[in-house]
Amino acid sequence: MPQLPDSRNENILININGDLLPREDAKISVFDSAVQGGDAVWEGMRIYNGKVFMLEEHLDRLVKSAKAMAFVQIPSKEEVREEVFKTLKANDMYDESHIRLTLTRGKKVTSGMSPHFNQYGPTLIVLAEWKKPVYDNGGIRLITSSIRRNSPQCVDSKIHHNNLINNILAKIEANLAGVEDAVMLDVEGFVSETNATNIFFVRNSSIYTPFADSCLPGITRANVIRLANENSISIDEKRLSISEMYTSDEVFVTGSMGEITPVLEIDGRTISTTAGPVTKTIQSLYSAIATTQGVVIPR
Repeated sequence: MPQLPDSRNENILININGDLLPREDAKISVFDSAVQGGDAVWEGMRIYNGKVFMLEEHLDRLVKSAKAMAFVQIPSKEEVREEVFKTLKANDMYDESHIRLTLTRGKKVTSGMSPHFNQYGPTLIVLAEWKKPVYDNGGIRLITSSIRRNSPQCVDSKIHHNNLINNILAKIEANLAGVEDAVMLDVEGFVSETNATNIFFVRNSSIYTPFADSCLPGITRANVIRLANENSISIDEKRLSISEMYTSDEVFVTGSMGEITPVLEIDGRTISTTAGPVTKTIQSLYSAIATTQGVVIPR
């Protein structure tokens, strides 16, 4: 039988268009755009100490992504915020939790690609789970994937969309190699991000991260850049080659799901045996804001 990562999630209530449903009853139509073509946008948010961290930033990106995808009848940020709070309260989740927030183009009147068939309005899914950070804070190993990250010529990474096939293919390569994740290069061969996170490199105590051209400009990524600047840590965006990646003093990855995670090895090359001093500083700075800031969940 399937084993849940956290047994508490067996009895969670999931919010679909405002209706709170038990896990096994939470379903969307086979005519929904998310099923038909991955036609949806999403956000991942973490809960700390009774607060949703970076809630407004995630809601803002959700709405912008939906607008870029030409969704109609997009719910307001206020409406989505209320459904998030309702779901968390119903599940009594105020810490050690994560929300997968999905907005699909909605149900179609018939199967097909055209948004003209979407006549029911969008589908909002609030999936809150008990979920601690997904990576080992002691460090992870990566490989470089043969799958390239989409460029703006193909699918703009600024849209936080559900069409994640190239990321999934890269993750399959990581699984087969027995490591946690895979570094994805852009179409010109420069480092972009991993299949699930943004990536940072430390060289001579300075931090570097790829331009957000072919990668998602993540909210955690933005926090790291801001924290570094506020604490007089040198940080720059630049094009980074594979050899620069291999020869970095430290590497770490960032994301709402996993927070700040050191990378110990890439393609069999040892980067470090433990989190380096700059990585530890960023972890500490990030933890300080994540556990104290955020929007309070009404009780």
